[in-house]
Amino acid sequence: MEYIRHADIRWSDLDPNFHLRHSMYYDICASIRMGLMSEMGITPVLLQQHHIGPVLFREECLFKREIRFGDLLKVHINIAQLSRDFRKWSMYHELWINEATLAATLMVDGAWMDTEARKITAPPPLFAEAFDRIPKTGTFAWHEANGQ
Repeated sequence: MEYIRHADIRWSDLDPNFHLRHSMYYDICASIRMGLMSEMGITPVLLQQHHIGPVLFREECLFKREIRFGDLLKVHINIAQLSRDFRKWSMYHELWINEATLAATLMVDGAWMDTEARKITAPPPLFAEAFDRIPKTGTFAWHEANGQ
């Protein structure tokens, strides 16, 4: 199974050089990532009910090709790493233009945070089951969650 979604390039997303401004790569991936979680059952309402939310430790984008107004943009998302307790995770994104050109890759390292205690926490089983269904990279690895 692959998770692929289209993203629209709006005129307001461009920089003075007439290509996608750098911050939009992050915004597009964040929006699609949250859409993926919602489709897997981890909805904003459920996050609030469980007092848990995703937090990012690192977000890194490698820019390979320009994305311009009118380009057809597809974003692929996969899990690259998970801690065995599902507390910490890494997601890998690929941004493809016009079906054939890899324009950028984006990697995020994140975790689940208890929004009341303000500490990293293992998610409820429902979250772990949903997260486990997200497609994995070919180099997927389990890792141990270190510390809080």
